[in-house]
Amino acid sequence: AFLIPYTLFLIIAGMPLFYMELALGQYNREGAATVWKICPFFKGVGYAVILIALYVGFYYNVIIAWSLYYLFSSFTLNLPWTDCGHAWNSPNCTDPKLLNGSVLGNHTKYSKYKFTPAAEFYERGVLHLHESSGIHDIGLPQWQLLLCLLVVVIVLYFSLWKGVKTSGKVVWITATLPYLVLFVLLVHGVTLPGASNGISAYLHIDFYRLKEATVWIDAATQIFFSLGAGFGVLIAFASYNKFDNNCYSSGKLQILTCRFLQGTRQQSGCMSPRLREAPGTPGPGPEVQIDPHSCTPPHLVPLQMGGMEAVITGLADDFQILKRHRKLFTFGVTFGTFLLALFCITKGGIYVLTLLDTFAAGTSILFAVLMEAIGVSWFYGVDRFSNDIQQMMGFKPGLYWRLCWKFVSPAFLLFVVVVSIVNFKPLTYDDYVFPLWANWVGWGIALSSMVLVPVYIVYKFLSTRGSLREVRRKRFQISCMICFTPPRAVIKKKKKSV
Repeated sequence: AFLIPYTLFLIIAGMPLFYMELALGQYNREGAATVWKICPFFKGVGYAVILIALYVGFYYNVIIAWSLYYLFSSFTLNLPWTDCGHAWNSPNCTDPKLLNGSVLGNHTKYSKYKFTPAAEFYERGVLHLHESSGIHDIGLPQWQLLLCLLVVVIVLYFSLWKGVKTSGKVVWITATLPYLVLFVLLVHGVTLPGASNGISAYLHIDFYRLKEATVWIDAATQIFFSLGAGFGVLIAFASYNKFDNNCYSSGKLQILTCRFLQGTRQQSGCMSPRLREAPGTPGPGPEVQIDPHSCTPPHLVPLQMGGMEAVITGLADDFQILKRHRKLFTFGVTFGTFLLALFCITKGGIYVLTLLDTFAAGTSILFAVLMEAIGVSWFYGVDRFSNDIQQMMGFKPGLYWRLCWKFVSPAFLLFVVVVSIVNFKPLTYDDYVFPLWANWVGWGIALSSMVLVPVYIVYKFLSTRGSLREVRRKRFQISCMICFTPPRAVIKKKKKSV
């Protein structure tokens, strides 16, 4: 059922905003913040998406560290998540082959059946969650995950320290290796016992789930995680393109690639009756627990490198001193994410990760993309933006794109933002209910990025100098986007500093 709103949102919002960010970054040759020279009042949107990408970096590093831990743990004859009898297993540990698959259906919460070897390896062997009583009891970082996290940060730094010179080469591995992993998962999945039952359960649509607002909100949020829109990633990488690059054709190819990856991933992860063990369980836990049954650890997450590049490029383009000392700045960003990620690798770290996963890039990313669409389509103007695209590629975007940019996408995003706020429910992790103060902390994290948009508008409004009449005239010009647009010949000669 999730794929129904997901596909709908992909058509009316995901693809149009994906195309918009590619064209925006390529034409202006700037990062997520300085690209708003086209509309100075909306520069706060750039700072908001940079901060959101930084928040996501805190816990995405941890997820990749889990992957490394699983990889290192797999160098043994007997995989530790396939049987009981280990030091971390509880007396209730049960071989999944002894469980009746039909009992695990009917929307039963997965938390009621967390005594399989894979589940206990994840929560007791990796997370040590049984040693924590809640988010108030997180403890110290675990040395095994600390070493894995350190490896992740070191690789991340050396992938980014020279900009696209290094990251452009690294993505040849991070972008192609998942194809091999997913193909292996797919082939292995269809050969598992009960694969036909898994496919049947996967293709069965529970239309009653469409009545839940969270399904629609999660689908909308997942769109931007899948495509990378809204995090400044597309703007940052597109700013290094040649001015006359056909980002329309390359954008369609990237969207098809993302859909292929996700479709293959969904299929390979569902070729087993165990799919029905985890209906509606939030966070990365279900995938980490179910995938090991297929004898394959979770694959690395390439999005992380793009998110950090968005942060570095966005701020370096805005502050020249950071650009001149890019390597030192890159080290500061990666080391900073390492320090803050330490809170997520403690015995209660999963609670911190769940808090960040829910609030850091939920409503806030939808709000940021909404303001981005409004700024480009209504203040800078769809006609002016279409002319920019024509200067680059020789043709204007079609009616579908222009209608989505100006009406459909903003209306959809506004609706989802309002629904996500109105239908908010106190945060939980399985049976654990987060205390009230944790929810307030989460909303503080979400608002810390969202508030940058109105704060910068007020700052820009008050910092405009001149007489009252001149101030009003300048503000009107800024708000109507009567801005200087460099001719194509000038832009073609401008070289993006790497």
